[in-house]
Amino acid sequence: MIKHCSPLGKMAEITEFLYLGGLAAAKMEDVLTTKGITCVINASVEAPDINYESIKATRIRLEDTPSCNIGIHFDLVADKIDKVRRERGKVFVHCIAGISRSATLVLAYLMKYQRMNLIDAHSYVKERRPLIRPNSGFWKDLVEFEKKLFHKNTVNMVESKIGLVPSVYKDDVKNLVW
Repeated sequence: MIKHCSPLGKMAEITEFLYLGGLAAAKMEDVLTTKGITCVINASVEAPDINYESIKATRIRLEDTPSCNIGIHFDLVADKIDKVRRERGKVFVHCIAGISRSATLVLAYLMKYQRMNLIDAHSYVKERRPLIRPNSGFWKDLVEFEKKLFHKNTVNMVESKIGLVPSVYKDDVKNLVW
């Protein structure tokens, strides 16, 4: 019998040492172990702590709200991911759905350590996990982080019918009917 899994339950390989997904994948210790995951970063307040047998787990308590200041965690999480990489380990970053919080942290890592600008990092991750969509507050923090790292921006926040959105989404919201 073939077991079908929703896209939310799947884990996306971002690099050979960095994976992104949701809680469903975080609960599959056998899959994590098979992939060689040595560190799990839980980027949520609501997902339970999972005690793995041979995987180190870290929790960054983040709410998926535009008012959550995720930017204060960018350097800490990016440094942690890079430390695991240097130790030849692999990291799985998750929140509940693997759409907003964990995706934002992965984007910040790619900007800081892979020297990708924000628009390229977003395209790169979206190619590997199409359902990513950081909330508007997280986008603001990513835009500020890009400016801090590179002294310029490839993404800006623009006005739309639904409020401020990142310029990468402006075509998506342009045709909304109210």
